Amino acid sequence: MRFCSECFQVYLPWPSPSSTFNVVFPLVPKLSINAFDYNCHLDLIKLLRQEGELVKLRRARQKMSELFPLTEEIWLDWLKDEIKMASESSEREKVYELFERAVKDYICPEIWLEYAQYSIGGIGQEGGIERVRSIFERALTAVGLHVTKGTALWEAYREFENAILETAQPAPGSVPSPEQQQMLCNQLEKIHTLFRRQLGIPLLDMETSYAEYEEWSEDPIPETTIKNYKKALQQLEKCKPYEEALLGAETPKLAEYQAYIDFEMKAGDPARIQLIYERALAENCLVPDLWARYNQYLDRQLKVKELVLSAHDRAVRNCPWTVGLWIRYLLAMERHRVDHSIISEMFEKALNAGFIQATDYVEIWQAYLDYLRRRVDFTQDSSKELEELRSAFARAVEYLKQEVEERFSESGDPSCTIMQNWARIEARLCNNMQKARELWDNIMTKGNAKYANMWLEYYNLERAHGDTQHCRKALHRAVQCTSDYPEHVCEVLLTLERIEGTLEDWDAAVQKTENRLARVNEQRAKAAEKEAALAKLEEEKAEQRKQARAEKKASKKAKKARAGDKRKADDDDEGEWGQEEEEQPSKRHKGDGLLEEDMEVEMGLFGRSGPEKPDCPANQKEKATTSRKDIPKVLHDSSKDNVTVFVSNLSYNMAEPEVKLKELFESCGEVAEIRPVFSNKGTFRGYCYVEFKEEKSARQALGLDRQAVEGRPMFVSPCVDKNKHPDFKVFRYSTTLEKHKLFISGLPFSCTKEELEDVCKAHGNVKDIRLVTNRAGKPKGLAYVEYENEAQASQAVLKMDGLTVKEHVIKVMISNPPLRKLPDKAEAGRASQFAVPRQVYGARGKGRTQLSMVPRALQRQSNPVAKAENGMVQNSPAASSAPPEEPKKMSNADFAKMLLKK
Repeated sequence: MRFCSECFQVYLPWPSPSSTFNVVFPLVPKLSINAFDYNCHLDLIKLLRQEGELVKLRRARQKMSELFPLTEEIWLDWLKDEIKMASESSEREKVYELFERAVKDYICPEIWLEYAQYSIGGIGQEGGIERVRSIFERALTAVGLHVTKGTALWEAYREFENAILETAQPAPGSVPSPEQQQMLCNQLEKIHTLFRRQLGIPLLDMETSYAEYEEWSEDPIPETTIKNYKKALQQLEKCKPYEEALLGAETPKLAEYQAYIDFEMKAGDPARIQLIYERALAENCLVPDLWARYNQYLDRQLKVKELVLSAHDRAVRNCPWTVGLWIRYLLAMERHRVDHSIISEMFEKALNAGFIQATDYVEIWQAYLDYLRRRVDFTQDSSKELEELRSAFARAVEYLKQEVEERFSESGDPSCTIMQNWARIEARLCNNMQKARELWDNIMTKGNAKYANMWLEYYNLERAHGDTQHCRKALHRAVQCTSDYPEHVCEVLLTLERIEGTLEDWDAAVQKTENRLARVNEQRAKAAEKEAALAKLEEEKAEQRKQARAEKKASKKAKKARAGDKRKADDDDEGEWGQEEEEQPSKRHKGDGLLEEDMEVEMGLFGRSGPEKPDCPANQKEKATTSRKDIPKVLHDSSKDNVTVFVSNLSYNMAEPEVKLKELFESCGEVAEIRPVFSNKGTFRGYCYVEFKEEKSARQALGLDRQAVEGRPMFVSPCVDKNKHPDFKVFRYSTTLEKHKLFISGLPFSCTKEELEDVCKAHGNVKDIRLVTNRAGKPKGLAYVEYENEAQASQAVLKMDGLTVKEHVIKVMISNPPLRKLPDKAEAGRASQFAVPRQVYGARGKGRTQLSMVPRALQRQSNPVAKAENGMVQNSPAASSAPPEEPKKMSNADFAKMLLKK
């Protein structure tokens, strides 16, 4: 929907010297481009109200109310401004109309109270008293059960009736006539009735109302009223915990309201259920699921036409991007016999609502086509409704092809379900197989001819409503075209010919199926050979890499041994090349996984200490490294996992990590111990364990995840033993569809969070921005932007996609990371026999700057040892069933012989 320029001509003549003009004028074209910009409407109304431009303000509010339900605050401001301007009776009637519109948007006690009090001002007009009473009664029906705010309405109603009673009293010293006496009795009974009705409802401060009734009434309070009062008090005690929870909770209080709704649903009072839903929606009007549950309750339980349709209308006005709400609205209108023209008009509004997925348009079209199909009387050969249905089917197909595919690069209906349903209706209900065949032929040309299930659907349709000749023709084409399950199609063809075919038909079918299956088997054999060759090639490459690493390691050991022998010769020490020395404790090969000493032992032993050196910085570091060699081995105590966090991705060059990290984590609670992990050379390996005194401190420490430490994002995760919890993963961000969050790619690496926020906040309230970085903290040109609601996010996609930021064209889409396709265990086992496992990257693949940040000692080879995320080692099935082959240990004499041979 777009506003024409005439709608805004009232704003254009303002004088340019006005400061408000300079602010308001940019809002006008902005609304003309996108009339559904909620925040822009609010800004315009706020500025106009500050300037006191009431006429222009009225038009701005009118435009906004046509598109959105207005909040209680906006309505009260509007009503107060209109009341100030209303002096004549005709103007008062317009205010009454405005009140009627206000009470339909949301159930708000303040608006009803203002409405009733305003109506008292017209009591002098004809029928004024009855009008006031009618408004009060409607207000009590709507919000009289409100536990915390209902009392004010009851008291206002009683005060009004008491005022009427005072005016009906006879003059002092006079004798009332029988008519006056009857009127007094009736008025007293009205007030008694109000007291009794109020005392039977659980409301806050009921005791005060009861005491007031005792003081006011000249007669004793009836036993029935006392009984109802006590029952209401008991019910109030049950409601108080939920009311107190709402009072102490922060907005939007959705969980508290849901608990309250569940409580009222168990009680089963329809009026109270409706009221608590309305209270929840007043504070959570942009939550589609809440509207859906409320509408479902009204559709299935209350079934009151005005109430049901009003709720559905408010739902789609608040959440127009949710296709499910539009579908329920169309069904509700059909259920309550709404005129066809109104339903069609509502469907057109749905098409312009701006859905964020292509499949949403398929669903809304399908719902409307179902409605049109139910209107048709298929006993007639032709009718206006049937032609309208066919026209709608044709329009739907064209709409998905043109409008939807142009916007989303897909039609949303790859299987052509709409065309399939059209073909079924033509065949089964209209007996028009010719049209059905044309439609199925069109379906097959859209890339569906390779799927066996599509051909079998067509075959079943021909079988039920066509003839054997077309069935046979369809199956012959299916045998030729199907690529996913050709055996199944061949079997169906042979079954058909076995039952109905002649000998010639049988021979033709057998020959065709045999030829087809032979070609399929030949293609599969070639594919299997190619796959085996690739697997063999990968295996050979892996073996070559393994052999090269072994040779490189042996060469390093030989050089080290030669240097050691040379030093011994200079010192006249014992030992020659041909003499074996005492073997050093062997290490596991680097590529075979993590050393147990590296992961389970947090303070390794690093051999002999060297002579003391001067205390220069380099020597101090060497001295500190050497001093760690004397620290005994400390095994990780898994019983303290609940008070321990695992910290990783730290800089390897961090000096004294215990001191640095203790300063950082002391803000979360008392730190019991910090255990960094060092390599056999005494260098810090970039990860450690932080143990706290209390569990709550460990939970609070998880909030430091991704905090920058010495230029790198520090990863903080729970300390979990993956032997006991093999499926445990730590990923703090959602990997599913989030309609209120955007994924932005193509950003320049120099773009900061503040710069991106300046771009995004023009389209809504930005709650959070996360720039994606690699493990070294360098930006990857990607970001996630979270808005307050789905409407703002959808609007931002339309406005920002393709935008240029610092000479970079960015791409913007709703955050919906693709699912990882994990292989089955059986397939994974088979694949591991032929191929080297590859590194698994993120859901969006490997980025250009995504370099390996894993130390060589942690890199995996062909049979990797599984590593838990917190640093604990677990034995993988592959490793336990086929242990890696250790390189053969070589003595110094072996090295000498090898070098002499070279």
